[in-house]
Amino acid sequence: MEILYLDEKIIVCVKPAGVLSTDEAGGLPELIRQELGSNREDVRTVHRLDRVVSGLMLLARDAESAAELSRQIREDSFDKEYLAVTHGITPEEGNFTDLMRRDKAERKSYVTDSMAKGVQEARLHYRRLAQADGLSLVRVQLLTGRTHQIRCQFSHHGFPLVGDRKYSILEDGCDIALLSAA
Repeated sequence: MEILYLDEKIIVCVKPAGVLSTDEAGGLPELIRQELGSNREDVRTVHRLDRVVSGLMLLARDAESAAELSRQIREDSFDKEYLAVTHGITPEEGNFTDLMRRDKAERKSYVTDSMAKGVQEARLHYRRLAQADGLSLVRVQLLTGRTHQIRCQFSHHGFPLVGDRKYSILEDGCDIALLSAA
């Protein structure tokens, strides 16, 4: 477990792929407690990363910090950026604004064309950083935080993420190329 920053209020760490973000057996808070040497440490998840995704996560160390970070997330003053590799050459820069719904039974999100119960707006901005061999490296700024948002929206717009077994029909033979970068 790599802890990048630690104080009495927050922890910034690198979540490995395959680890749950939530506080359950084998989840990130448990791994942090092990790293800190005490299973009594107060470690609270305030945002999530898909199990298959690795990268930076911010965790709270007490109820007050968790409440403040949750408020910042709700009020859109908490920015998250990702790096992803997509199939296809994306435009140099762009925005995706879609309506998304979550199918809990399928554990999958979908872009839909009309507002209904459970449908939410999903917005992101991206910039292509590089391209090679029919692939694009993009930096993604989430403007909303929907379940599987980046994976779902890029796939819907014709640019599925390399290694994504849920939203791409392509067989890449590698893990998903998505990283929580900032």
